[in-house]
Amino acid sequence: MVTDLQANIRAVRHAALVARDVESVTVVIGEVVDDLLARSEAYRTRVRGLGVALSGDVDRSVGVVRYTPFLGWRDVPFAQLVTSRTGLPTVLDNDVRALSAAEGWFGAGNGARSFVLVTVGSGIGCGIVVNGAVISGAHGVTGEIGHLTIDQQGPVCRCGNRGCLEAIASDPAIIDQINQLPGVHVRTPGEAAALAHSGHEGASAVYARAGRAIGLGLAAAVNLIGPERVIISGEGLAAYDLFEQQIRTTFAQHAFSTADQCEIVVCPLSFDEWARGAATVAIKAFISQEKD
Repeated sequence: MVTDLQANIRAVRHAALVARDVESVTVVIGEVVDDLLARSEAYRTRVRGLGVALSGDVDRSVGVVRYTPFLGWRDVPFAQLVTSRTGLPTVLDNDVRALSAAEGWFGAGNGARSFVLVTVGSGIGCGIVVNGAVISGAHGVTGEIGHLTIDQQGPVCRCGNRGCLEAIASDPAIIDQINQLPGVHVRTPGEAAALAHSGHEGASAVYARAGRAIGLGLAAAVNLIGPERVIISGEGLAAYDLFEQQIRTTFAQHAFSTADQCEIVVCPLSFDEWARGAATVAIKAFISQEKD
């Protein structure tokens, strides 16, 4: 998308990836950028930077994707590759950290000096904001709440460990657990939720387990960080009513002392907000450079 310096969206284009290798993804990004810039002479002459956000272990300081499970990349200097293809200075960041930056400026985190953003969907992500700054970690990894061990006897996670929060409560994990029930086959998160909404006890129990796991993860984050606010977002909120009670009850049971007073805000997320998060980190980088 194209945005102004306040991250107001000016133009959007969606494009499907035909393959997941580095070169193919770089080509698609280049084509999308070319198309957007061609829509207006002002875009071509005034756009100053590009933000790219990816899931996984992303080291923003050097523009390298250390590991992204969805694409299967390791140690890819992606910011440099995108800059070479587009000619634009590129800021690369983790998608949830980028979204946290946008939420702090314009969304549910606005007005809070500290908050935790947890996204539920194809994965379980977590962005942490302390004293108004998004925490990146010394080597790029931080806030990996999805890989907290919730159940040591639980299912194997795609990270290789067993019983991670993501292996219990992400959309693919929920679908997999429901499909292990006798006589059941669902293909999408929508079908899984519909089955639970129909009163299917086994499917409902899977969502209840997911809710308890998320509640444990939220309590651990709040006990460690002590934020003013927890924001729950992501495409998985479409089924939020199926595990909201378990999330809140478990959180209240495991948040230490007054930590249970932390405000929990539920914030639905449109898909375009991920790109707006990427734009926000590019804007922040541009503003910092101008100040220097």
